Order: sequence, then structure tokens, then C-alpha cells
Amino acid sequence: MQTQIPLNKIIGDNFIAGKWTKGEAGTLDVTSPYNGKVIGSVSIPSVNQVNDAIKFAHEKQIEWGRTPMKERAKVLFDFRNILLRDIDSIAHLKASESGKTFAEGKAGLMKGIEVLEFALSIQNLDLGGKVEVSRGVSCEYRRESLGVIANITPFNFPAMVPMWTIPINLALGNAYVWKPSDKTPLTALRIAEALKEAGLPDGLMTVLHGGEQTVNAVIDHPHVKAIGFVGSIKIAKIVYSRATQLGKRALCLGGAKNHIVLLPDASPELAGVGISDSFTGCAGQRCMAASVLLAVGDVEKHIQKIIERASSLKLGSDMGAIITKAQVDFLKGAITRAEEAGAKVLVDGRKTQAPKGFEEGNWLAPTVLDHIKPGSEAHKVELFGPIISIIRVKDLTEALEIQATSEYGNACSVFTSNGALAERVTREGRAGMVGVNVGVPVPREPFSFGGINASKFGHGDITGVHSLDFWSDVKKITTKWEKQNDSNWMS
Repeated sequence: MQTQIPLNKIIGDNFIAGKWTKGEAGTLDVTSPYNGKVIGSVSIPSVNQVNDAIKFAHEKQIEWGRTPMKERAKVLFDFRNILLRDIDSIAHLKASESGKTFAEGKAGLMKGIEVLEFALSIQNLDLGGKVEVSRGVSCEYRRESLGVIANITPFNFPAMVPMWTIPINLALGNAYVWKPSDKTPLTALRIAEALKEAGLPDGLMTVLHGGEQTVNAVIDHPHVKAIGFVGSIKIAKIVYSRATQLGKRALCLGGAKNHIVLLPDASPELAGVGISDSFTGCAGQRCMAASVLLAVGDVEKHIQKIIERASSLKLGSDMGAIITKAQVDFLKGAITRAEEAGAKVLVDGRKTQAPKGFEEGNWLAPTVLDHIKPGSEAHKVELFGPIISIIRVKDLTEALEIQATSEYGNACSVFTSNGALAERVTREGRAGMVGVNVGVPVPREPFSFGGINASKFGHGDITGVHSLDFWSDVKKITTKWEKQNDSNWMS
């Protein structure tokens, strides 16, 4: 086992006004998916504590927003160095509470640091602009901080998803209120500590634990100007509706059902590794995981490579655990229902052997389902586990027609050696992120992350250059100092 489960129970509180503050609304236990044991607990704030925390954040944000961006960037640069210094211990902690492998925990944090490095570039990337638009008249724009923003993050990426938004917002001069998942709140403690060590002024990072009561109190607070959310489609709809009804900006990322088109001319080795790693990485618990394989024509040798790769993975080291036992039961039930509906189980994850010493953990091995019918549960429903459903199709046109029926729209990929066919998929695929011979087409910064359709509620993307207009305001200034003798209608 590469993941080190904490030996001593971690006790955590809320990070309010630069101090750890015990919540008045009870406690929340954190259970490791690896062994089913409680590894920590955090206290839950009362509504009054939430309100006081946001009020303090609002007061401190005013001065932070006036601070030159180069000074704000200095804090972020020191934050980056602290994360790199402590990356192994943070990766172990986030793996222990989320079920990831250590390597996945580290990779997620590195992706977050990549976003941080993009945030450091904003001071040079987005300088505003000024143009003389007419005789004696100039127009300019200045990017200004929004105020207090809130982010509600999921269990599957306890560091990466919040790191999509923490550095960008702090660079832009906003105060950040974070409600981490109630299943994985411990990583938030380490990130908040790192920011304090980096010199971030008190109040600009606030961590509030809990569930629905905390979320509603954060969304409803009048000082919170924008809300970011990543999680299930059901909760994304609720958060988006509540926030926008209050006149707030909201960008809520929901679920996915990503399709991969496999063409006969694809490299079997490239496809075998790329597709297998896509649906087994993070035990399939990510919104960019491959869920459906649209197998065009004779691709048996490719599927065999996928089977070989997936079957070789060792639980606990190559692939992590499922977040809860209830989710394991749901996934096993979905496999059984697909089999009863006529699917052929090529690799059966229900026949799981837990790693030695971790028999009480939440385990499901990779599963490959063949001959899935379009429109069935295995095709349409986001299962959120290491399961891929193969639908057999006669040609690329049929594959694209099936892909277009998905209510989601995060990712679509194609594996082929034909450039023209690849270009057709990039053009016709109904997804916000498209890959060619890439199983998980997550863009690298400064290209932004975001899907379409029911995978996203709100406009814009949550990271990259396209996120700046969501997380800030743009002020336009028109200036005239004297009357021009040769004026015209534009003067």
C-alpha cells in the first residue's frame, strides 16, 4: 500500500478570521475508504458563525482588493513553494480521506499548482487597456476584484478542484470562502495552514465545514457575490437556482457521461492504455472518466488490450477505493442490472479481492461491460465508478449520433490514426472538452476547464483565461479633459 492512513485521529475546526474556531453546530466524522475507520473529525459552524465569518472576510477584502496585484502574487508564490515542500504529506492525507492512491493524490495537487502558476501570470497577462477613441477622448478598462466569493467542492478531488479557484480569486483580489465536502474536509485544513504561513492576511481564506445548513448560509449571505460549485448534477441545479434567484453569479459543474469513439485504425497499445486508464483512474470517480466506449467495426484487438490493462491493476496501489460502501453496493447493482439486460461482463469487478489488511475498505475492481444497449442505465446514468460500457456501432456516424443523445457534455474523445476522422469528431462531438488519442482530455492552463449541456449550469469556465470575467468585474472609463476645436459627433 502506498497510502499511509493517519495513525492518530485528526481533529479540525473552521478557519475563521485567520484562527481555528470550534463550530457550535456539532461535529462531523471522516471515514477512510481504505479501511472503513474514522481518521478524523471537524466541527460544524452555526449560521451565526457563518455570518460573522463572511462579514469579517468582507471587511478584510476591501484592503486586499486595493493591494497591488504584484504584492498579492508574492503571497501566492510563497504558497506555491510551501505546497511543493509539503506535497507528499498533503498527498497522503488527501488519498487517505478520498480513497485515491498516493500517486493520484500527488498528481491532483500538481494540477492545482499548475493553476496557481497561471494565477501568478495574471499580473502580466491582463493589464487592462487604454485607447484614444476620438479627438481628446480616451477609453480604458480596468479589472477589479468582485468581493467575497464562495466555492463548494466535491470529495473526489479535495485539493485540485479548490485549487482551480483559490489562486485565481486571491490574485484578482477577492476573499475566498470554502465549503469542502463533508466526506473529505481534512485536506482543507492543510491548505488553509499553508496560506497562513505564506502570509495571506486574516479573513481572506475562510473554511466552513458541514452540509446543507452551511451551504445555504453561505449562498444566502449578502456579501457573497459569486458561487462556484463542483459535484452531482442534482445539487448543482439546486445551488445554481438558489444563487441566481438571489441575483448572484453562479457557475455550477455537475455530472458527466463521457463517450470515447474507438476506430479500427487506432493504435491498439495507445488505445488500450488510454481508455483503460481513463475509466479506472481515481477508481472512475471523476467527471472526466470514460464511461461509454463506442466501438466502431472490428476493434477486438483493441478491446483485448483494454481488458489486459484493466485486469492487471492492483487495488490499493494501482487503483484506489470507492468513497462509501453504499456507492459500492450501487455499482455492483448496476453491473448486475446490466447483465440481466443482456450485457456481457468481460471483466467483473464484483469479484474483488481487497488488499491485505484493508478488507474493511470500499473496493470494486475494474469492470468492462460489452453489448450495452443505447438508452439503458449503463449507457445513460453516471455510475461514478471503474466501469466502462461498450456499445457496438457500425460506423462513425452512428457513434456520433449516440454521443449527441447524452444529456451531459463534459468530454468526448476519439482514438484513431486518421486525421480527417479525428477532425470530424472534434467538430461534431457534443462536449466542452474533446480529446484525440487522449482518454482524459483535461486542458492544461491557460486553457480553461468546462463542459456544456447539463454538465454545467452558468456561463463561462471555472479556470483559465475564460474564468477571469466570472471572478472579477471590468470597469470601463471614458475620459475627456478639454474641448476640441475640430470636434465631431464622437467627441
